[in-house]
Order: sequence, then C-alpha cells, then structure tokens
Amino acid sequence: METCSSSLCRLFLRALPKFFASSPGLLKMDEPVHGTDLPRDILTHIFALLETPDLVRAGAVCSSWRAAYTSLCITGHCRLNQTPCLLYTSESGSASAVGLYSLAEKKAYTLTLPDPSVCRRHFIGSSYGWIVTADEMSELHLVNPITGDQIALPSVTTIEQVTLVFDCSGAVHKYEYSWYTGKGMVADGSPSTFAPSELRNYLFYKAFLSSDPCSGDYFVVLIHNPHSQLSFARAGDDKWTWLPPHTYYEDCLFNDGLLYASTLSGEIHAFDLGAPVVEASIVLGWVKDYLLERIYIVQAPSGELLQIWRSLVPPQGDEEDENDSDIEPELNDDSQLCNTFTINVHKVDLTSKDLVEISSLGQNVLFLGHNQSLFLSAEEYPQLKANHVYFTDDDFLYITWHKNNRRDIGVFDLGNNSSEEIVSPQLWSNWPTPLWLIPNPRRMSSACCK
Repeated sequence: METCSSSLCRLFLRALPKFFASSPGLLKMDEPVHGTDLPRDILTHIFALLETPDLVRAGAVCSSWRAAYTSLCITGHCRLNQTPCLLYTSESGSASAVGLYSLAEKKAYTLTLPDPSVCRRHFIGSSYGWIVTADEMSELHLVNPITGDQIALPSVTTIEQVTLVFDCSGAVHKYEYSWYTGKGMVADGSPSTFAPSELRNYLFYKAFLSSDPCSGDYFVVLIHNPHSQLSFARAGDDKWTWLPPHTYYEDCLFNDGLLYASTLSGEIHAFDLGAPVVEASIVLGWVKDYLLERIYIVQAPSGELLQIWRSLVPPQGDEEDENDSDIEPELNDDSQLCNTFTINVHKVDLTSKDLVEISSLGQNVLFLGHNQSLFLSAEEYPQLKANHVYFTDDDFLYITWHKNNRRDIGVFDLGNNSSEEIVSPQLWSNWPTPLWLIPNPRRMSSACCK
C-alpha cells in the first residue's frame, strides 16, 4: 500500500483544482493544515470529486480518511459523473472476479462480485453503475460491482411468455416459452421448452434502470423475446408487467418520468410506467425500411433526443434477418466475425416528426452497447476523445450465436469513419460480452439487498 504522504500528494493534486473551482469560499484557514487533519466535511467535499479508483485509495490512507470515505458512500453524495469503464471477465481471473478497465487512468483493476459466480452469468444491461445479470436458472439480479450490493429481481417465471415446469419430485425441470407477441402467435404457436440455464440464451435482449437503485424507487425495463417486446417492474414488485403489443424494440431512455423506447424501424414510443394503465404514445413514426442497423436513443444536454444508427459488417456468407431474432443459436460456431462499419447520428425533430442527420458531435462523445446509452461532454471528461463513439458488442444474434468470437469493441471516429482498439492486447474474455459501466460507490442498506 502507498504511504500516507504519497497518497495525499497524488489525490489532492487531482482533486483540489476542481474543489476550489466549485467551492471557493469553503476552505478558509489561517494556518496550513495537513490532509489527515482536515475536517470531515472538507474531506468529503474533496473526495466527492474523485474518480472511483482514487476514492477507494483515499479510504485506505488512514482512519480519518476512511471515516470520510464511508460517510460519503453511505450518504450517497459520491460524484456520479465518473468516467465510464469497461467491465469484463478474464480467462486469467477467478470465477468471482471481473475486470474494470479505467479509460481515465488507462489501467485495469480486478473486482470480486458476490455469488453466483460471475463467469456463469450473462450480462444484459448496465445503468447508474449497476449491471443486470442472468444466472444459471435464468433469474435476474442487479449487481453493483464496486460495492458488491446485489438485488434479486422478480422471477423469470412471471414474464408473460414463460411457464415453470416441475418434475415428478417437485424440482424445477424446465421452462416453457410461448411465442405470443400480443398480436398473435409466432410460427406454429407451439411453446418451446428449455432447461433453466438455456432460457436466458433466447429470452433476454437488453435491460435498463430508471434511476440509481440506492434511491429505493426505480423501474427496471426488459427488452425480451419473442421479437424484442417490453416488460417492466418497479422496485418491490414481485412480477414483471408486460407491455404488448409492440415489438422489435432496440433501446430505451428514461427522461422526465417517461420511458422512451426506440424500435428497429426508428419508431419512438413513450410510456408513463406510473400510470394506472400504461399505454404507448407515438413520439416518432416509422422512419426506415432497412432493418440491419442497431438503433440507440439518447438525450443531449440541450434536451434534444438523438437517435443513432450503427451498421455492422455481418459475418461473411451469413447475412442476418432481423425479423428472425429468436431463432436457435449455434453456440459453438467461432468462425465468424462481425464489426462496426458506420455510425450515423440523427436529431429527432419533434415538430416535423422526422430525423435530421448530424455530421459531428462537436466536443461530445457517445457510449453504446449493452449499457444505457450515454452522451457525455469531452470537456468534462478530458480523457475521452471528442466526436468519437465508444462501443461494445450488443448484437443479440451475433453475441449469442458466436460466444467464443472476438468481440466488436473499440472507439469510432465520426470524423473519418475509422475505428481503433481500446487497449491492445485485449484484456477480456469474449463471453460474457463486456459492457460499459459508470462506477457507483454509493452503498445500499442491507435491507434493500439480497
């Protein structure tokens, strides 16, 4: 461990400029004060400006700093605009370990997650510093990789299309999976059957949170099959609520108390999940016929909605049909590669009900993947590259069919339509697919976690 003096120098040099800029009148002292002698309120103000790795280091310096660090994490005043990190598993790590690559420090860290083993989970979402995982029984959990907090979500058996089947001894035997979409039955209408560990390969597409679970009041939204429908649950619910009959959703965004969901054809629907009856209102209608792009929705600081189209070069000889997003995965085929080819950004014009293409993000950056889509300012995050898109794999067919393949992860330059790697050689295993995470050191009370 670093000495107290070396840690003090490094941490204070990083934090003090921001501290004095944000609180010029807070520190008024007649005599010099050593870092370890600072009052706790001053320490917590400074610590709140640190990136999470530095915050954790600060808590290990001495007892007074540890107390300030603990108080900050419990009260929830931690800095939320952390620089995103890449969360991944590694073949060299233990079954409970995940890697965290810091873009701010260009350095990798190892974290230990609670059981069940992280290497046997699927990652299907990341919001507010929490990841959404599916375990070997296809049950969902929220996990905060920084604090180790974990919250069990409603059982997968409460999703409309899933039925639990027991064997003669009363043990869980399999799941029946209906192909009902709200408009009718898919294919011949016969339900499929899956072992508990297999259902997650077919059912879960992507997951989102409305707010930090530490607030105690939040929604979780699932995009799930058949055909990428929506279901949601509020904190404390014991079941998922289905939102038929719309299909082929790609990305979601919470804003001003509403859920905005974008479809494969570019439609945007809005939902008030707190209403007695939840119905979709049409914000934007059908805007595209070519259905091979990944679609994302994000809000700019100006309040405008942006829709992003990400085109992939499909595996050679394996042109995919997005309307067949539920077909059986070929899990061991590792001979195919799929890469991001172009990314186009559009402003949603709510007056004309149309899209306007934007040629540049200016001094801003995007983060796309299994995470909640992010729009950040490079001026606030100087370690990030302006007018670039940081992306990870989230193509349902590709990552599920080809779990052993090299993942499509990198930084895309919107100025010249070129990509570069995050780090070389790659640090991560190809499965579970890595995702972006904004570290959240805020802790929950034990009563809220399971």
